[in-house]
Amino acid sequence: MIKILTLDKIEAAGLVHLPPSKYSFGTDLEAPDGIILRSNNLHAKEFSANTMAIARAGAGVNNIPVDRCTQQGIVVFNTPGANANGVKELIIAGLLLASRDISGGIQWAKTLIGQGEQVPSLVEKGKANFAGSEIGGKTLTVIGLGAIGVLVANAALSLGMKVIGYDPYLSVSRAQKLNMDIQLSFKIESAIANADFISINVPLSGETKGFFNKDKFSLMKRGAKLLNFARGELVCLSDLEAAIEEGIVACYVTDFPNEETLKMKNTICIPHLGASTAESEMNCVTMAADQLLEYFEKGNIINSVNFPNMEMEMSGGMRLVVANKNIPALVSQISAVLAEEGLNILNMMNKNKVEIAYNIIDVDKAEISESALNKLKAIEGVFMVRTILNS
Repeated sequence: MIKILTLDKIEAAGLVHLPPSKYSFGTDLEAPDGIILRSNNLHAKEFSANTMAIARAGAGVNNIPVDRCTQQGIVVFNTPGANANGVKELIIAGLLLASRDISGGIQWAKTLIGQGEQVPSLVEKGKANFAGSEIGGKTLTVIGLGAIGVLVANAALSLGMKVIGYDPYLSVSRAQKLNMDIQLSFKIESAIANADFISINVPLSGETKGFFNKDKFSLMKRGAKLLNFARGELVCLSDLEAAIEEGIVACYVTDFPNEETLKMKNTICIPHLGASTAESEMNCVTMAADQLLEYFEKGNIINSVNFPNMEMEMSGGMRLVVANKNIPALVSQISAVLAEEGLNILNMMNKNKVEIAYNIIDVDKAEISESALNKLKAIEGVFMVRTILNS
């Protein structure tokens, strides 16, 4: 029985692809084989030697000690794109909130409670204080054309906006999903300079932390609006505050408020609602469960942040999966052990991700001796060996 520890709110309906005859679930399981979670912080958690995989039902993995997991041979998965539509819809709402002072108008209207029959006339007199502009015909620059960025760009175009896309790492598959009327910019300077609205849709990393800083603000036209529904740390807040004071940024909309942004003028702080829809939450859990199923049943790795992604159809009697440090001659040593055991390799795949290499090996027999497994584990640099029977 494979034990899956579920943390946070994990919908049971999203786990239906994991057969109960082989998998057990619980919020307090000891020594689990796998973990599914949302935002639970695992940095202080000690992992069991049994734990082989952690699946984050969402995109960000800053709540998981990825480096430590890698050292322990634990594959960390995320679910990019599962919540993309929910985030896209909120970004479109952010465009409208930034262009017209809807939130300010709503708050003001509440102050009219108690005015009775005078409310309609007071509304007519006061509405001019909340006038804005339409987004139709305005230019939106989408920085980062991943799953969310592509959806945002296409949706904004359908609303009559001019759309510029910028992504130096744009994949062919994502490019094919972009509407042909979206202009691609290969220089961030021109992409920013021509924008009335800018939507940041890039992942947070050491390279992108503080990505939007005074240098980027200096490129913007005065009165532009900035939307950040990716991660709060992508924007340097001291530089943002200065840009707001100077009138460069007319409005900042973020789904990641903190004490600083809550106090800033001309900011709209949304309490991290991007993926807070029933559909997004279910999609994320289902994708996470499916990834664990592929890993436990076939050794396939889909959407890992620390191991190379690999998929191979199963053949033969047994599959071995071996993880090792990415150093020379290891594959030949693994093959030599299998040859000594009299196992014929039917199919094999090897990939690496920085310092980690991962091997999927299908052999003709359904058994391997304990001594051969120990020899594989004893190869210098190997830190994980699993066997999976072809059912």
